Amino acid sequence: MKGYLKSFPDRDGFFGKYGGAFIPPELVPHFKGISEAYDKLSKSTAYLNELKYIRKHFQGRPTPISHLKNLSDEIGGAQIYVKREDLNHTGAHKLNHCMAEALLAKHMGKIKLIAETGAGQHGVALATAAAYFKMECEIHMGEVDIEKEHPNVVRMKLLGATVVPVSFGERTLKEAVDSAFGSYMGQFETALYAIGSVVGPHPFPKMVRNFQKVVGLEAFEQFLDMTDELPDHVVACVGGGSNAMGLFSGFIEDETVALHGVEPMGTSDKLGDHAATITFGEDGEIHGFRCIMLKDENGEPAPVHSIASGLDYPGVGPEHCYLHSTGRVKYGSATDKETLDAFYKLSRLEGIIPALESAHAIAYAMKLAAEMPGQSILANLSGRGDKDIDYVADTFGFGEA
Repeated sequence: MKGYLKSFPDRDGFFGKYGGAFIPPELVPHFKGISEAYDKLSKSTAYLNELKYIRKHFQGRPTPISHLKNLSDEIGGAQIYVKREDLNHTGAHKLNHCMAEALLAKHMGKIKLIAETGAGQHGVALATAAAYFKMECEIHMGEVDIEKEHPNVVRMKLLGATVVPVSFGERTLKEAVDSAFGSYMGQFETALYAIGSVVGPHPFPKMVRNFQKVVGLEAFEQFLDMTDELPDHVVACVGGGSNAMGLFSGFIEDETVALHGVEPMGTSDKLGDHAATITFGEDGEIHGFRCIMLKDENGEPAPVHSIASGLDYPGVGPEHCYLHSTGRVKYGSATDKETLDAFYKLSRLEGIIPALESAHAIAYAMKLAAEMPGQSILANLSGRGDKDIDYVADTFGFGEA
């Protein structure tokens, strides 16, 4: 897939038949303005240099790669490595695009940032960016996720953000997006809706991927430096899919590296018990873009479930849909039970407490390792588990000693 990153999406934001921008007419000029501003600034030396400065001196990039020797020895088979986005400032990969989106908003003359959040990592990252650039911040979050991810709610408020509880529907990520978009409709002259993943109307899937590409570019060079070769397999969890596209971008044009996206299988394959969109979904439109999505009997977005609040979304990034259709990325899954097992094992064997989202990738890497003796696996440890420890301890205990 040589030249892939420059070829996709096309000028209208499509990855094959997926993507695009299906938005109210009054928003069309504003999204066009965002796209034009991004295209201009992404070629600006001043903008890129400011972003590089922020990443190095504020975010703490580059983040390292760690070899999970103890976990690898425990499982046998392949050697497992992780890209440590949990060590990025605020504890996840989300700040990579949030600082860039806030800087873009500043250049556009906006004074406020609006967003949704599920696990709270995007909300914390955007609140951090807003504080850094002296902007207002409004974060919409479902009441279910507010209860599960209380530490991140506290962090957002301490950073100065207004947290808007969402009390309708399933009260999770999909409804948070609905609520944030509705609020944005009345503020688009002065605010930027900083979408939190590679989803939404064009140009956001392209922009967020390109802002997250730093993860993959670093990982490519670091893995070569550590091992003198590229990994055989690259693994990342997929809800909307920003952390995965960030890591995949470093390897996607080298087809000797197998790419794996990991969806949340939840508690069963019954609709409403999982959020395995690509595995069980069909083509449709949600939140202004075309993708594979989970639908109920009426063709509406279906209820979803995942132990990880950042993955319980009934759609998925359009680029993931396209890469699935081409076969370049294989999409598998991990259950809640497998995810918890990985959460406990990584904590006990390696001294790393992962986010539940990231634990899906670790769970899949563990299954893959057992089948791949002599090979290497690089997984994206996209976030740390500080936000999840109270929920896990109170609900499931501390695992086996």
